[in-house]
Amino acid sequence: MDALLSLILPAPLGEVAAFSLIALSFVTSLMTAALGLGGGILMVAAMASVVPPAALIPVHGLVQLGSNSGRALLFHRYIRRSIVIWFLLGAAVGVTVGAQVAVRLPREVLLVVVGGFVLVTTWMPSLGRYQVPDRAFTAIGAVTAFITMFAGATGPFLAPFLSPERLGDRYATIGTFAACMTLKHALKVTAFAAVGFAYLPWLPLIGLMIVSGFLGTLVGRQIVTRMPEAGFRTGFKVLLTVLALRLLYQGLIG
Repeated sequence: MDALLSLILPAPLGEVAAFSLIALSFVTSLMTAALGLGGGILMVAAMASVVPPAALIPVHGLVQLGSNSGRALLFHRYIRRSIVIWFLLGAAVGVTVGAQVAVRLPREVLLVVVGGFVLVTTWMPSLGRYQVPDRAFTAIGAVTAFITMFAGATGPFLAPFLSPERLGDRYATIGTFAACMTLKHALKVTAFAAVGFAYLPWLPLIGLMIVSGFLGTLVGRQIVTRMPEAGFRTGFKVLLTVLALRLLYQGLIG
């Protein structure tokens, strides 16, 4: 049994930490499928306490790639494909620049900027009603992808542009958000592989986390189909606010 675990678990992690991450992947995917976002930022916060810093963003990216692709598959009928195409064009630029930029912005600055932006766009009625044109997602994709190379989870930055008020319903929000995040994480994983990050020792654990996350997505889909539209919109806004305040706190305390 110990020999099998040694093959599955990456060297830096113990059994308790690894199996806790697998269980957390189920919970975070359930939460994201039910409320539209939040799982990625909770996952990266938990992983930061047990995963070595050099592996945190690459490993988190691959786990989120699996989680979001499963959610995009389940909600594929509701994806706004025009938005996703424009987003992909910008994300490719953002990841490329983020992977090669010589002078990196302090992570704390990025967190404060994103947290403040999310609060403003969530609670200012004039911004909340503004319909962002599809082609504007090129810029949104570029900024989101750039930030993800430093901060990991950038769902709260993208989410205000894909709120149910803007897209019309919760299913379009969940599906389009998942598709955009899938592509962004795919680009990020590719970029880290290109600069030499060794994914191989982490693949068994990542695979188990992806399977656990897909099961959580299945459960979350059952919850969201039973949730009133008004309840989803309120929960979406409250969760965005909580995540934004957390980002501000992290950035300000440095």
